[in-house]
Amino acid sequence: MENKLTANFTLSELTKSVVAERLKLDNSCPSEEVYNNLKNLAIQILEPVRERFGQFKVTSAYRSKEVNQAVSGNPNSQHMQGLAADFEIGGSDNYEIAKWIMNSLDFDQLILEHYVPGTPDSGWVHCSYISKEKNKRQILTVTPDQKTYSGLVR
Repeated sequence: MENKLTANFTLSELTKSVVAERLKLDNSCPSEEVYNNLKNLAIQILEPVRERFGQFKVTSAYRSKEVNQAVSGNPNSQHMQGLAADFEIGGSDNYEIAKWIMNSLDFDQLILEHYVPGTPDSGWVHCSYISKEKNKRQILTVTPDQKTYSGLVR
């Protein structure tokens, strides 16, 4: 599988995991399907976000089952299929990033996670992409105390 997924994102970047490295867990891309999912995610979500907000680092994209368990991820996490990415952009308000995605891109799930109103760089944005036909456009906010709300909530 080719390492370069798009002009600005690589397979190694979207499979990198600090937790996997620390615990010596394999987090390499397991299949052509996951590779294609990561490529679509980069094309449909990550590249447009980068074009609008500038360079940023993905903190979590693909996670093997073991890595997902180690980070206490949802057992059905889309990260394990290469369909989701978590990111934040230095100098940008995560609420504003999520709002832009909501109004500008097609997505499956958009979650503003652990955002604290008044602290623009708090939390992160989780966004997933399946396909134009299957995306459900679910929008959630998960607060630092783990409460979940429908829609984007400040």
